[in-house]
Amino acid sequence: MTLLLLLAALQGDTASFAIADFRFASGETLAVLRLHYRTLGRPERDARGIVRNAVLILHGTGGSGTQFLSPLFAGELYGPRQPLDTATHYLILPDNIGHGRSSKPSDGLKARFPHYTYGDMVAAQYRLVTEGLHVDHLLLVLGTSMGCMHAWLWAERRPDFMDGVVPLACAPAQIAGRNRMMRSMIMEDIRSDPEWRNGDYVQQPPGLVAALQILFLMGSSPLPLQRAAPTRDSADAYIARWLRDRLAGADANDMLYQFAASRDYDPSPDLGRITAPVLAINSADDLINPPELGIVERLMPRVKSGRFVLIPTSDATRGHGTHTVAAAWKQYFAPFVASLERSRGAPGPSR
Repeated sequence: MTLLLLLAALQGDTASFAIADFRFASGETLAVLRLHYRTLGRPERDARGIVRNAVLILHGTGGSGTQFLSPLFAGELYGPRQPLDTATHYLILPDNIGHGRSSKPSDGLKARFPHYTYGDMVAAQYRLVTEGLHVDHLLLVLGTSMGCMHAWLWAERRPDFMDGVVPLACAPAQIAGRNRMMRSMIMEDIRSDPEWRNGDYVQQPPGLVAALQILFLMGSSPLPLQRAAPTRDSADAYIARWLRDRLAGADANDMLYQFAASRDYDPSPDLGRITAPVLAINSADDLINPPELGIVERLMPRVKSGRFVLIPTSDATRGHGTHTVAAAWKQYFAPFVASLERSRGAPGPSR
């Protein structure tokens, strides 16, 4: 199957799951929390009726489940004989709280929207999987960036619910140092703008542009940007185009909430509760998770069955965005998925 045919076939099923009176950790409630999602493939149950081929794929800050239909990701993973072949796997791609087509501040509540955390997002994902899709077990939880951090929380909070976990581009520790400082600058760029008006703006406040500029730097890497913009004029045009495109779909309240949601993330004290095998992958050119900090290496021994892979900088890496360039880490991912399938006695895709 060619890449174009594969991508055309990956329409899947899309819907929204409504949760009535969802209660957030802050004590706030939402009369109806809507989680939009897409599924690819079909669930398969074993002789006991337990789903054995479901894979939950979780996106990063500001993203949505649709991003996992890109050629860089789907083209490497979803086709025949690939690690997540949709003929043999049931893929669940949600838009998380505050993102995509799920409930978010810009729907109308603005700054009156409940102040969600990563814990709330994971709780809603679990209800989507179990109550909305009637899936009682996951083969794998895979997450990128924010979704990477969600994957660590899944592993701790639901240790028997999945066979394996692949966190891509994060660390299982509280967000501190430069990472926290960059996030704080993004939030302050928005909140300190007089036109933000405590979230009740009519037009997007100019502070959103400054926030997006910080976001651009967070996800950037020198090598691919130098290749894409090797001259002064091309560099100026590149960033102008990027900002124009991002502003077209950005909302200041949504962005503020998205970054504030990480405020209490810290799975490090409970890593010993994880029983499922973990394959954590970062890239050496990731500005958000720089390898010189050694955080993942220091914490991974607390995980009973954990492996950490640091991908060297190369023409294949894209800084923090390497998490969605599956060709850069597929060589580690494919054997890991195959080992999970062997351990549960399922044939999986022919390789």
